[in-house]
Amino acid sequence: MKKVVVLGGGFAGVEAAIFLRKEGFEVDLISPRPYMYIYPTSIWVPVYEAEFADVCIPMSDLSNVHGFTYIQDTIEKIDAKNRKAYGKKGEYSGNFLVIAMGAGKVKHEGSEHYMSICGEPQDAIRMRDRLDLLITEKGHGKIAMGFGGNPKDSSAVRGGPAFEMIFNVHNYLKKKGLRDKFELTFFATMAEPGKRLGPQALKMMDVFFNKLGIKKHFGKKIKRFEQDGIVFEDDSFLESDYTMFIPANAGHPVFQESDLPLSEAGFILVDEYCEVKDKPGVYAIGDSAYIQGPQWRAKQGHIAEVMARNTANNIAIDAGVKVGKKESYIEHLNIICVMDSGDGAAFVYRDDKRGFMLPMPVVGHWLKKGWGWYCRNSKLEKIPRLPGL
Repeated sequence: MKKVVVLGGGFAGVEAAIFLRKEGFEVDLISPRPYMYIYPTSIWVPVYEAEFADVCIPMSDLSNVHGFTYIQDTIEKIDAKNRKAYGKKGEYSGNFLVIAMGAGKVKHEGSEHYMSICGEPQDAIRMRDRLDLLITEKGHGKIAMGFGGNPKDSSAVRGGPAFEMIFNVHNYLKKKGLRDKFELTFFATMAEPGKRLGPQALKMMDVFFNKLGIKKHFGKKIKRFEQDGIVFEDDSFLESDYTMFIPANAGHPVFQESDLPLSEAGFILVDEYCEVKDKPGVYAIGDSAYIQGPQWRAKQGHIAEVMARNTANNIAIDAGVKVGKKESYIEHLNIICVMDSGDGAAFVYRDDKRGFMLPMPVVGHWLKKGWGWYCRNSKLEKIPRLPGL
């Protein structure tokens, strides 16, 4: 039986391991976290809509259900030519190597002064505790939430969770009868955050901000973060008692020390079948890979899973396990999400032909809650998996 080593335990890595096992391969999955973290539903941890354990799937459970071997280790170097990876605890090699380690972050001075819902999982707990502290000790204050961009790669932006967080915090404070005690400001380095979703969605987002009394601070690059706010490139200052920020993605630091072909932003260059250029038998998927496509393209969980499933199929063909057609991820590129607000949501869709945002009061919130339940239970095969999901 041929062996595949998968580096990374997020959406891309876990999906690859599951489908490689279905193709009959021996699979080792290497990840530093003993759980798969469901980032899309972590937005509820800071506002007590979910417990931390609710957004984690133990890797031991996934391993037992699907039959891959989980190894807890942190990868420090990759030798793509020889399909090897080196971790703190050992060396790993196989007939094929799948890189799904996620991404690094664009660096900002003063990063210790903000928390990020898309950073380390424990940040969600820190955000909850800091919000509690602000409410109980001060009872009022200024809250700033936003996201940044990467000028070297337009797909490396993660803006949706920032919108969701500020809407959820607004709703949380409203339910506690404290919304009028707090000033909420949404900030972004681009002039029109959310533009990639299309003009209709951009206008609707503006309506939401005005309706909810959320201030805006757009179009200025960040100079640094400070304990009590954010300094922008023109030395203007946004005061904040509580700052949540999602920096744009950048190439994983480990890639820089390896023999991998990289884009200007540091992501691994792959063809449409996810195979690393000039490195036979090595594949890169999810946030680790450079994604081809239109300017509005975005790295999302469902795209990562498409890349993972395709990679399992393509490796099976390369290994001679089955005969068939290699599958490309490019035809599946779109933006799709349910943007939650705590008391409702909006369905967002974008492809080459159209882009729209459909408000879903009340029911939208429960639709996303249902997706979180489905994600967890279908991964553990407690319920049937829907085709393509």
